[in-house]
Amino acid sequence: MLDSLGIALTPPCAVDPSIVQKIGARKFSSATLFKGFPTTAQSVAKYPQTSISTLGNGLRVATEQIEGGDTATVGVVINAGTRYEDAQNNGVAHFLEHMLFKGTPKRDVKKLETEIENLGATINAYTSRESTVFYAKVQKADVPQALEILSDMLTNSKIDSTAVELERGTILREYQSIEENITETLFDRLHQTAYRGTPLASTILGSPEQISKLSRDDIIRYQKSHFVGPRMAVVGAGAIEHKQLVGLAEKLFANVPITAPNNVPAFKAPAQFTGSDILVRDDDMPLAHIAYAFETGGWNDPDTYTLQVIQQLIGSYNSNMVGGGFSSSPIIQEIADGQLAESLTPFHTLYSDTGLFGMYMISDAVTQRRLMNCVSEGLIRLSFDLSLDRLEEAKAKAKAAALQLNGTTAVFEEVGRQIMSHGRRIHPSEALARIDAVDQIAVQNCIRRLFYDQDHALAAIGPIWELPDYNFIRRRSYSFRV
Repeated sequence: MLDSLGIALTPPCAVDPSIVQKIGARKFSSATLFKGFPTTAQSVAKYPQTSISTLGNGLRVATEQIEGGDTATVGVVINAGTRYEDAQNNGVAHFLEHMLFKGTPKRDVKKLETEIENLGATINAYTSRESTVFYAKVQKADVPQALEILSDMLTNSKIDSTAVELERGTILREYQSIEENITETLFDRLHQTAYRGTPLASTILGSPEQISKLSRDDIIRYQKSHFVGPRMAVVGAGAIEHKQLVGLAEKLFANVPITAPNNVPAFKAPAQFTGSDILVRDDDMPLAHIAYAFETGGWNDPDTYTLQVIQQLIGSYNSNMVGGGFSSSPIIQEIADGQLAESLTPFHTLYSDTGLFGMYMISDAVTQRRLMNCVSEGLIRLSFDLSLDRLEEAKAKAKAAALQLNGTTAVFEEVGRQIMSHGRRIHPSEALARIDAVDQIAVQNCIRRLFYDQDHALAAIGPIWELPDYNFIRRRSYSFRV
């Protein structure tokens, strides 16, 4: 499929030359609303290019060299997350992430911690539903040592049985802390109802029962299936040269196999969206938390950039903000004037082949019927009631948001995600051109394709006795009758 520029999202190049040719020297008309925001295609085109190489074992190496700095973030991105688990090993990817910090034959835990501390580095890791990421932020001169430490952790960790048992308690405590976080719990429930019966419905940590059952063999089996060259990328951002990182990767990751050595290749179950809801009523809570979402097409969907603009058209709200009633967004105006919510934040959670676009709201117990009426009808109304001024303002905000990558770690994460999602880095000039190409027809077609008369997913926790039922909200996706 092609987007509104008539260009597919995934050609295998760093910058699509046809994009640059199409935008030329054209000014981004709304960019001047934001101080310091680039106003021409040429100025954005000066952003660093991303260099990408592929090693013999399929492992990719990507660098985005940033001039003028003396620090770099370097790390490894792996297609290994909850999406690649099943009912028997849910939580194993996150458990493996923990175990890779527990020592290698070359470095026990104490030596590993001491070496990282002496290096002055920050080494972190996290697991998501589709990836596991390990990275270090270091001085330019320390890049080789930091990457050597990471390679030792990823390819040589002992994963000792005793350490597995000790770490199990840590992960169970982590699970408990997440359960106490209402926002994280709500979005876990949203995934649970939106993707019923599929791995995307599972939590990243797994259930306490599953955490208690995972064994050392489960963890090693998962590592062998997923830590293979074609599923991994070594990424560097900042003060680092591509040739240097390629040389280090060839040396340090040469033993990464090209296929699973246990002959059990990774498997990703197809995404399957189910229109449904999960409601947890708790009248002792002072406020209700509600996540309301529709399915979208994922990172490579042609409407990805249109949805970025729609997020800005919806806008965000907090009851402490001044002037909410004068917002250019009718949704925010109505919420502010009627005091329908404490806050509203639009979100778009993206995966390789699916996504969830919606709104996260916090409200009191007695305004939820009017609130859901407002947001469900307001979203559909954008498909036929949208002025050019509002669209231009939203596009300017989307462009500003697209360039808010502060520091080498943010650039590292963006490059790694795009390499895994698109097979290339989408240059900022291309991203701005795609946003700039969004017009009223694109917004209309996107809303009618994804939201109009479509099933939704909803999760709510708290005093929700006035929250309308599923069918009431569903009818607002095609009718304005109350």
